[in-house]
Amino acid sequence: MANYKTKIGGQNRASVAADQDYDVREFADKFDISPAQAKRLIERHGNDRGMLEREARKLKK
Repeated sequence: MANYKTKIGGQNRASVAADQDYDVREFADKFDISPAQAKRLIERHGNDRGMLEREARKLKK
């Protein structure tokens, strides 16, 4: 049986999917920024989650 119940998900959490509204909203909520601000960050800096988290923290300073 090849269906392992413990190995589910497998999403790539190293990036934020700009075309997935739920991913953008989740990221925006985490850093208390608007989804529009989150999308602008993705447009400017790409979808690398580490880079986006650093830039989102700068917005809150």
